[in-house]
Amino acid sequence: MFTVPVSFSFGFNLVSDALRPYILHEFAVNGCKHLLLTGSDISRIMENRDCAALFRQQMADEGMSYCDAHAPFGPWLDPACPVAEARPEMILRQKLSMMITASMGVKTITVHTGNEPRHPDYPLEVQFDCLKRSLDELLPFAESLGLTICLENIWYQINTPERLLAVKQEFPTDALGFCYDSGHAHLMAKGWKSPESRPMLGWGSTTPTWDDHILEKMLPHVVNCHLHDNHGIQDEHLIPGLGEIDWQNEITLLKKAPRLQVVTCEISPIKTKSAIRDMCASMDRLGEIEG
Repeated sequence: MFTVPVSFSFGFNLVSDALRPYILHEFAVNGCKHLLLTGSDISRIMENRDCAALFRQQMADEGMSYCDAHAPFGPWLDPACPVAEARPEMILRQKLSMMITASMGVKTITVHTGNEPRHPDYPLEVQFDCLKRSLDELLPFAESLGLTICLENIWYQINTPERLLAVKQEFPTDALGFCYDSGHAHLMAKGWKSPESRPMLGWGSTTPTWDDHILEKMLPHVVNCHLHDNHGIQDEHLIPGLGEIDWQNEITLLKKAPRLQVVTCEISPIKTKSAIRDMCASMDRLGEIEG
């Protein structure tokens, strides 16, 4: 079994509030102890502070708690945002996300760097510099809250492992770590199979730097991880075993990650029509893989 907590992601923004207690109960009766505090839930709390107490109580009613978080993301929310007039608001929203996360008793928050095609008028290096300038301000704030910001590998040039490691080298504080995403890494390993793959489309006229050793490179700084499967073309968020990822290799490596605090199941049950029972069982199977 995993020696760190296992959490589950669910898109409560896709269902009515009336269904929320029922879904929480389904997770609980299938052995789930922790959920991910999602970006959509953080946004709800931003809009209405009463949601924080409601969400905590609903979780407590089922004997569950939050143990990791994902910050809201998008062109105007990501720390690599290069638009000068948008950056002050972005910084405030990131700080508010961290305050909400800490208030919910969570110690890690996954943050997207930003994806460079969202701002095509700004060169990659300008956006990369903006990411670092944002961290200059955000990391001391995270430290004050006892939080670790975890930058996630995606499938763009700005969030390759080399880029993430370059950022980490500049910010050696323990308040900065990585979120390893298995599905995103698999796209960067196998996306060469199709001109319609996410990396092919995301890198535009530049040939993607294909890489099947992303986890090995990120491993010393991996604090949390998002586990889900795909076939190397699209970000399908499938139950592990329904795609093509080598889970024996993934779990063997992850169990050696010196900073790992939480494992998150990031299957998309509504999109993939996955049963909560099967999601929970899949994490049990992964945990049983010998490290």
